[in-house]
Amino acid sequence: MKNIFLSILLLLSINLFGQQNGTLLSNGTIVPKFNFEIEKGKTINISDYKGKVVLINFFATWCGPCRMELPLLQKEIWEKYQDNEHFALLIFGREEGWQKVIDFKTTNRFTFPMLPDEDKSIYKLFATQYIPRNVLLDEDGKIVYQSIGFNADEFNKMKKIIDKLILKK
Repeated sequence: MKNIFLSILLLLSINLFGQQNGTLLSNGTIVPKFNFEIEKGKTINISDYKGKVVLINFFATWCGPCRMELPLLQKEIWEKYQDNEHFALLIFGREEGWQKVIDFKTTNRFTFPMLPDEDKSIYKLFATQYIPRNVLLDEDGKIVYQSIGFNADEFNKMKKIIDKLILKK
């Protein structure tokens, strides 16, 4: 009886932690299916990336921590792996439309894919609150890492996980 009680308590605390930080999916979960515009007028599905390591980032143009993280994503991840056929980076502007995303990308000279999520339909699959937010998928589409906010140590941890996943290919 004591073991059952402890198991229930552990599950409740894990669930409560996820709700407190706005995270809806736990590591080890297969990414939910969703469609998105990869370019204006051209829609694809996340399942099209099966076989690749995929980093999904959620940001907003007004978000200070996002503005700190995005240049590092450009320099330390995108520029390293942009030509690697086993890697994809998808950066979604939460509550941002095409024009705002394009203007922001141009102004900041980013070269990675920046995509709109104007109605938060994609974001809502992963979280209820907080950006920047990173979700890393392995080649099977399983969530292997998530981070919230910007923190240099967490960013470096994420880079190491990406390196390990890519080297495995």
